[in-house]
Amino acid sequence: MREDVRQALAIDASSTIEDRTIDITTTGRRSGEPRRIEIAFYRLGDGIYLSGIPGSTTRNWLANLAAQPQFTFHLKHGPYADLPATAKVIVGPAERRRVLAVFVEEFNRRHGPDSPWPEAVLDEWVERSPLVKVIFAETD
Repeated sequence: MREDVRQALAIDASSTIEDRTIDITTTGRRSGEPRRIEIAFYRLGDGIYLSGIPGSTTRNWLANLAAQPQFTFHLKHGPYADLPATAKVIVGPAERRRVLAVFVEEFNRRHGPDSPWPEAVLDEWVERSPLVKVIFAETD
């Protein structure tokens, strides 16, 4: 992996939303067609994750990754790179709680009392937020 790509993936709690905004291209579970969306990624230790605020239904991108885990992770701010990856959908409640606790804390810290976003509640995120661990393909 190129050094500039490694640095772009080395986000932390102080990283801006632009630093953590990427696109992903999944394969449509019914159509088989490529589907590209914008999403934020998170980092916990050496792990890279995709998540989002709680929702009442399963996101299409998550359903696509559950059906076809191979996807492309597109860096688009700073270095540009299309990284082949595999998704591991995280469903176990203990692991979801462990990972999402960090993301909820970061979310609430970034979005203070003047934010249009309501305060994130860990139990809601554990129950209804998408969560995927990204496993990058070995590349030179």
